[in-house]
Amino acid sequence: MNMEWSYPELRRRLMAAELWPEGRMARLACYLTGMAAVLFGLQKLLGLFAASWGEHLGGWVGFLTFLAVVLFVILAFRWIKRRILWRLRNRLIVTYVFIGVIPAVLLVAMALITLYGLAGQFAVFVVTSEIHAQLRTLEAVNAAVSNELAARLERGETPTAESLAGLRKRDPAWGRRQVCAWYGDKPLPLCSELKGAALTAPGFMKGAFRSIVRGRDHQLHLRTGSSLSVGSANLTVVTSEPFDKELVGNVAAGLGEITLSTPAAVGNETSPGSPTSQDTQQSAEPGSSPSRNSSQKVDQITISTGKQDTTVRVGQQEFRPIFTVGALPAPVGRFDSQIQFGTPLSVLDWATGNEERGALIHVRTRPSVLYGHLFAALGEFVQGVEYILLGIAIIFAIIELIALIIGTRMTRTVTGAVAQLHEATKHIDRGDFSHRIPVKSHDQLAELAISFNTMTASIEKLIQEQKEKQRMENELAIAQEVQAQLFPRQVSELESLEVHGFCRPARTVSGDYYDFVTASSHKLILAVGDISGKGISAALLMATIHSAVRAYSMENLPQMREPVAVGAVAGAGRVLAAWPEGVEVSPGALLALLNHQLYESTPPEKYATLFLGIYDGRAHRLTYSNGGHLPPILIGKDGGIRRLETGGTVVGLFDRISYQEGAVEMHPGEVLVAYSDGVTEPENDFGEFGEQRLIDLVSDNRNLPLSQISQIVTMAVDDWIGDKEQPDDVTLVLARAR
Repeated sequence: MNMEWSYPELRRRLMAAELWPEGRMARLACYLTGMAAVLFGLQKLLGLFAASWGEHLGGWVGFLTFLAVVLFVILAFRWIKRRILWRLRNRLIVTYVFIGVIPAVLLVAMALITLYGLAGQFAVFVVTSEIHAQLRTLEAVNAAVSNELAARLERGETPTAESLAGLRKRDPAWGRRQVCAWYGDKPLPLCSELKGAALTAPGFMKGAFRSIVRGRDHQLHLRTGSSLSVGSANLTVVTSEPFDKELVGNVAAGLGEITLSTPAAVGNETSPGSPTSQDTQQSAEPGSSPSRNSSQKVDQITISTGKQDTTVRVGQQEFRPIFTVGALPAPVGRFDSQIQFGTPLSVLDWATGNEERGALIHVRTRPSVLYGHLFAALGEFVQGVEYILLGIAIIFAIIELIALIIGTRMTRTVTGAVAQLHEATKHIDRGDFSHRIPVKSHDQLAELAISFNTMTASIEKLIQEQKEKQRMENELAIAQEVQAQLFPRQVSELESLEVHGFCRPARTVSGDYYDFVTASSHKLILAVGDISGKGISAALLMATIHSAVRAYSMENLPQMREPVAVGAVAGAGRVLAAWPEGVEVSPGALLALLNHQLYESTPPEKYATLFLGIYDGRAHRLTYSNGGHLPPILIGKDGGIRRLETGGTVVGLFDRISYQEGAVEMHPGEVLVAYSDGVTEPENDFGEFGEQRLIDLVSDNRNLPLSQISQIVTMAVDDWIGDKEQPDDVTLVLARAR
């Protein structure tokens, strides 16, 4: 099989087009379609053997197909919504269509339907008005004849057909009319010489009447009648005119095409060219009054066009056309479409006096013709009305055009802003935080764009700060590694002294300092300090002090039997020499030299506290000088303590400062504790950790290894701090005489 049409390739393409059934509804629709197809095939297969076998499955096939179609319609709507309504512009267009276009279309459609109905009603009104006008004319003629005959009877004359000869000569319409009269129950000799069969006396008539009637010959007539009291009897006069093609043609002149229909049963019984009516009412006794059909139900009108003619059904009664007169006028414009409308005519049964629906008028015309009939009486004023309507239409069109332009511009404003935001998010997704949305208005969308620009600027700033912070952290990590190299890693202890140091910075790097420098086989320099401040600056100053102490201790250290301030005039006791064996080193002179160097090379706010001690292992003697540091403590075996306080002020704050020296003898088992303020000054709800707690911890554990004592002290400090951040660097130096 070709790979292009393989199942995996087909599935991939359908999934790319979002047409592969993935949801429950899609799978259910496919399942129902498959079941309907299987049942349909089974139905056709069973139909080959017996038609009745397959008929039972038809309902299931239809039901499953209906459900599948409904589900597929829902899925199609969702697919169109995803593919088309994803863009905001399309959503706005659909919203405008539902809010503005559809209601407007419905209103226009309703207006057109209403206008069509009104136009049809007006066309029918014109026809029925002409018919009623003919009836009124006939009624006036009948009244004149009645008065003439009554006058003759009152004079004792006998009316004859010659009595109407003058009327027939003056009015050509009399050639179609028939007049009959009765004086009491006796007919007068007026009908015998005229066309048509003689009329029977209307037993139902009690006074004047006019209507369309159906005679005994089933023909339709316009007929009027009147009854006058003359002498001892009543004079009844009836005037009739056929309701045929000629009369309807006169009505249709200048209007359009008119079709007259009668009930189908009656039309089948009579000749196609004559007006007919069907007697559907029960016969009434002579003398009964006319009555309308008691049913008030509104019947439905259905028009069906066949090959031969058009059938109109009103309720259960079917009407067929018997003649059509007139012609549909030619259109005068593109919108001059055809209008057709019909209405039933009430017909009076002459035999019974009952009124029934005996005919139907169907009119086909055009709006231009109706327009002419409607404004025929206005004359030239119609042109002014046309101009007014045209002006209103132009104004409405201009307003609609302006509204369309404004709506389009506002839509583009919204969609343009959203498109700019979407494009900006793509830049942000690519990591381009320098992209900015141009702001050209002062509305809410502009505020949104400004907020977005502010957000991106803040993010860009945060990223730069994060990069800078990362760079600083990297530098601090390097500084931490470098500083870790400055602390003594391997200490060459003396036979009579064991030492241990520990420093834990509060931040990445520490401002505390301690060092052990081996001066000779039996001398060891101990240094403990605390630099003002924290962080990089304190670490740099600590490195400076570390380097200076080592440099001055191991190269050409000034030897002073009496410590003097650097920069002052040296006395006779000042001896410059190397580190020869047997020469005493002066901690005070070293502090003075460091003080001068720091004073000259550091800002005024930078200084350090520093304790320097030189232990002589042969004499078990510690010579020291304390430059403003917390006094180290000597803890004896008996628990007695001695504080090493001799020295001077802090190092690097003032120039030309001399530092005193002190000396103590360390007995075997005594422990020297030198520490920074990070050990004794941490606080909690119970106050500071304190020097006494430090002394107690060291005293209680004096026989343990120094590293273990250091661990116990730092753990106690940590417990004292708790969950809080370590406030300062923790430095602890321990030395124990052997």
